[in-house]
Formats: sequence, structure tokens, C-alpha cells
Amino acid sequence: MPQDPGHRDETDLAVKPRAKTQRPPMYKVLLLNDDFTPMEFVVHVLERLFAMSHAQAIEIMLTVHRRGVAVVGVFSHEIAETKVAQVMELARRQQHPLQCTMEKE
Repeated sequence: MPQDPGHRDETDLAVKPRAKTQRPPMYKVLLLNDDFTPMEFVVHVLERLFAMSHAQAIEIMLTVHRRGVAVVGVFSHEIAETKVAQVMELARRQQHPLQCTMEKE
């Protein structure tokens, strides 16, 4: 008996392989050392903008001071961009030359 041309059963369904979704690239936010920005201000920035505890902020600040640079967080592109802008704006308002950049992880 011929099937109705509009009728489909499970064997007629084409199964497309699911494309594997890739995680978006992540970006490291870096704080750079300078000889003028007070250490207390760097600690304040880390606590306020990166939600670090006082102890974590001091540890990162000392890493920046000793090594010249430290990763302060890893974020999606948009969040990393926002964090960099926030740090730069806060430093500018306080008239500190603190620099913050981002790079692909």
C-alpha cells in the first residue's frame, strides 16, 4: 500500500551532526608597574574593581611592584575591556599614571 506523500516516519528524518560550540577566547587583564602610583591606590583598585580580598590585593600589588606586571583576572573580551577602562578612568581621576592592558589568553 503506497504511503501518503505528505507522511514521514522517523526513518526519513535527516540527522545533522551538531556543531561543537567553541568557548569564546578569554583575555588576561594586566596591571603594569610604575614609579609613581601609590601602592595603597593599587590595592584599592584591586579590591574595588576586581572584588579581591585585602590580602589578595596586597599580594597582587606586590607582584606588580616586583615583577613589573601581574595578571589581575581573566575575562571574556567585553568584560576585560570594561575592566581596563574602569581602571584607567579611576587612575586618571586620581591623577595616577597606573596602566592596565589586556591580552588574549
